[in-house]
Amino acid sequence: MSKNWAICVGINGYYNLKPLKYAQRDAEAMRGFCRDARFEEIYFFGEGADPIQQDYGPPLRAEPTFGNLDRFLDVRFREPFLEAGDNLWFFFAGHGRRYANRDYLMPIDGNPGKVERTGLAISDIADRLRGCGADNIILMLDACRGEDDRDG
Repeated sequence: MSKNWAICVGINGYYNLKPLKYAQRDAEAMRGFCRDARFEEIYFFGEGADPIQQDYGPPLRAEPTFGNLDRFLDVRFREPFLEAGDNLWFFFAGHGRRYANRDYLMPIDGNPGKVERTGLAISDIADRLRGCGADNIILMLDACRGEDDRDG
């Protein structure tokens, strides 16, 4: 029987970007869907979220900062933990940016003036997710790439 794991990230109260109203709610709804569908593991990052229990170290703070998200993706996906036929879902609701022909997801502490250093490149996220061992990876992004810019 195949396993289903999910990562849900939702950010409303950005430190350096315009606040959003419904991003965290959307990530919470996705988490609820995954619970109802009986996913084996659901990692949730959001403002005020409970720490994430890990089988490979101490609990991780679930505030969606660059450091927390980057460390989670780096450590959790260092070694495969799923198998062929398994599914990994990644859902992000929040701000995105396009910079130097690359697309980025902006964590809660992302700096729009330093996107390369404080944003998470979507291509890098996809590369890390591929390290899980599953052959089915679903990437769902609800992120405008230019905040209020129509050309973003």
